Amino acid sequence: MADNKIQGEGNYDAARKFDKDERDFIAKGDVEKKAREAEQALDGPEGAELEKARKDTGAGKTH
Repeated sequence: MADNKIQGEGNYDAARKFDKDERDFIAKGDVEKKAREAEQALDGPEGAELEKARKDTGAGKTH
């Protein structure tokens, strides 16, 4: 496995890819649309389930 390199604290390649993907998403201009979709989901029938998931996975509750 030539690509399996020790990268110390964190995976720098994954971080760079994540950052690039975030910049690309913002550049596409879908941020406001996705924010509206999230708001509708929270206000809709799945809102209670989403709120429960948020509370269940809040700070210090994930493994």
